Amino acid sequence: MARGLTSRPFKAKRSGIEVRLEPHERTLLVHLLRQLDDLLDDGSPPSEDPLAELLGMPDVAIDPDVRPQPPDDPALARLFPEANRDDAEAAAEFRRFTEQGLRARKRTGARRSAEALEGSEPVLLDDEQAAALLKALTDLRLVLGERLGLQTDEDSERLHTLLAVGAGDESWTAAAATYDMLTWWQEALVGAVGSRRS
Repeated sequence: MARGLTSRPFKAKRSGIEVRLEPHERTLLVHLLRQLDDLLDDGSPPSEDPLAELLGMPDVAIDPDVRPQPPDDPALARLFPEANRDDAEAAAEFRRFTEQGLRARKRTGARRSAEALEGSEPVLLDDEQAAALLKALTDLRLVLGERLGLQTDEDSERLHTLLAVGAGDESWTAAAATYDMLTWWQEALVGAVGSRRS
């Protein structure tokens, strides 16, 4: 697997998780997190119902005549999959009461992660920030994996093989290398978080 320039991008410390990414790596990750936040913005206005807004429920959740639909974008559909593939009505009801809140939490996590990474050196993540970044990295990999057509373990192995031999056009190579780097950063962050918990 290709690695970033930083051999140990995250390090567990007593006071938190130290981010050891190179400045341009941090800039790239912040940019991707901002793009994720934008992708998750469905343009819905805030609910006029204060309770629904507090619970992260859209107005559609309180209107039984409106049936929520899965996202048209396959990458977003990967982030918000159908809860029940065998029962469309049950899946729609689940989506009605959960998607807006989940979408809001994902956006908040992406924004908080970006803000934390934009801090002055040395960047130190507390446990909550590290957990948010882990979730955001998962979301970024799911989105990019969908864009790259990665559906199975074999697809991922093929991506690494093609990257290693330099196959693929320039745009594919850039996307695949970014996916590979996100995978490495996520693995390293999982290890650092695990070290702090042990």
